[in-house]
Amino acid sequence: MNTTVKECIQKYLNSVKLSRSANTFRTYSNAMRLFTEVLSANGIQIESADVSSLPEEAVIWVLTALKDFSSATEQVYITSVVGLFEFIAGENLAPINLPRIRLLIKQRARRPGIRLPQFPKSAIDSVLDYATTLTSKPAEQESERLINLRDRAFLLTLSDTGLRVHEACNLRRGDIDWLEHRSIVIGKGNKEAVVRFSKRSLDALKMYLSERASLDGNSGKALASQPVFARHDRGAGKKVKPISTTTGREIVNQRVRESLGEEAVGTITPHSFRHYFVTTILGSTGNLKLAQVLARHTNIAVTQRYSHLSDNELDQEYQQIFD
Repeated sequence: MNTTVKECIQKYLNSVKLSRSANTFRTYSNAMRLFTEVLSANGIQIESADVSSLPEEAVIWVLTALKDFSSATEQVYITSVVGLFEFIAGENLAPINLPRIRLLIKQRARRPGIRLPQFPKSAIDSVLDYATTLTSKPAEQESERLINLRDRAFLLTLSDTGLRVHEACNLRRGDIDWLEHRSIVIGKGNKEAVVRFSKRSLDALKMYLSERASLDGNSGKALASQPVFARHDRGAGKKVKPISTTTGREIVNQRVRESLGEEAVGTITPHSFRHYFVTTILGSTGNLKLAQVLARHTNIAVTQRYSHLSDNELDQEYQQIFD
């Protein structure tokens, strides 16, 4: 039985959904959407075309379409397209010359440059200072107070643990070892890792969860299975539902807006707190290996990108010499 290109792409995405994270699946879905648009523009109707008619030169078409995208996006999207061809070959749906595909990409793809992570460290300090005042912020309703306590705990957790936003949103109460100040998380690449918590982040979490006790107790679910960060909007009602990554980003935007002003919104994202985390370790210890392990960077070269940000003494010495 013949398989159309559309059917093949759907089967490929189903396999990605089963084996990769939700974020990866979302990115690959976007890449396949672009791929289908490129195929259509080049005369291939995915609803009717057999997968065996899919030309290897399609990777060139995709690279051309990605020329106005960032090099990082190009790399991710082209990896997704190569994954599709590998899936076709692995499932014996059509003969594929994978070495030729990789050669075509090597000849034409941009080489991503190393971008130094830039973020407003002093601005993040201001946001964190503001977050600590949320416990005393007036709240007319109980849900408002819970939101203030949750947001404070969320921001301090991001800054003091280096958790990625989806990792923080996926935390369950049973994941945290409150005595050992640590948690086991499933991080990037579906890898299990240990994350440490600071005293102030745990204190903020305990205050928030203590205030949430009656809501959790009436949920009918085991305490350990309940989310650490829950929704407190009307849509959640009396149920304890985890916040989404979209909500996590909105928490950051809202508290940045309140503490720094509307013009600062967008300059700080949830991932900025991860940059802050790594830089704080390097600035305090100068230990690159320690920063790599705590940040869970597979490659120490990624951690080295942050080292320039903590080199304040070198900057001061330079200014004294030349200015």
